[in-house]
Amino acid sequence: MATGLVALLDDVAAIARLAAASADDVAAASMKASSKAIGVVVDDAAVTPKYVAGLTPARELPIIWKIAKGSLRNKLLILLPAALLLSAFLPWIITPILMLGGLYLSYEGAEKILAALLGHGHADDAAPEAGQTAEDIENEKVGGAIRTDLILSAEIMAIALAEVSDETIVTQAAALIGVSLLITAGVYGVVGLLVKMDDIGLHLAKRQGATRALGRGLVGAMPIVLAAIAKIGTVAMLWVGGGILIHGLEEFHLEAIPHAAHVVRDAIGGLMPFAPGLGAWFGFAVASAIVGLLSGGLLALIVPRVTALFGAKAH
Repeated sequence: MATGLVALLDDVAAIARLAAASADDVAAASMKASSKAIGVVVDDAAVTPKYVAGLTPARELPIIWKIAKGSLRNKLLILLPAALLLSAFLPWIITPILMLGGLYLSYEGAEKILAALLGHGHADDAAPEAGQTAEDIENEKVGGAIRTDLILSAEIMAIALAEVSDETIVTQAAALIGVSLLITAGVYGVVGLLVKMDDIGLHLAKRQGATRALGRGLVGAMPIVLAAIAKIGTVAMLWVGGGILIHGLEEFHLEAIPHAAHVVRDAIGGLMPFAPGLGAWFGFAVASAIVGLLSGGLLALIVPRVTALFGAKAH
């Protein structure tokens, strides 16, 4: 698979292979997931904190727990059966599904950039409607987060399935269940820690000595950290989405865009002769982000017009 942040999906695939190997390898898969799930968190950590913004601190972790349970339901009750059915009857369709997910991630990232440039935000940021209760707002936020999670979960499950497609159906199911549990725990564990870090800082700030300064530092730093994560998450959507598209085009032997991406990778890598591996990684990441921005930007311009057209016809 192509390098860049999409290499994260190779790590998910490696988890699937380890989980499929034998019961003795479950511990090794868990260790690998705990270190590699940080890459998956980039997208979810950029998005999930906004779903608890404006709510009382006491509701933050319960909401994240609801989202985590919804994410697990996505994987185990929707995506797992679908993946096994596809593996059995339509194995050729996995790559197109991955590419559709890549287009969606690219669209999301490009739309965020266009929204920032044009000075308007997503509907998610809109004010609550009149008459909405706190429970209504909370349910709406949780539902939005779970829908967003479904896309990334589908990408992870599809990659994991591709790596164990030659195994028995029972082994495939066990491997996908293992991946689901590991990734969900890693993602939402880190997200929960991020969301509560300011509360931890406030607790430390009440103590004496060096811990007070540390606590104040955490409280002051968290808004900056969350803002940075949001920006990194936008780039990551383009990075991941573009990389998936490049890999899919290679699978279909459509080489023009992948070739251009490799030229960019080699050019940037050549500027870092002291670290050729890092240069190639960074170069392909840049190329993937460019592909994601161009494809997602085109969709972000087309989709509102198509939606408006069909809306006008409906009236």
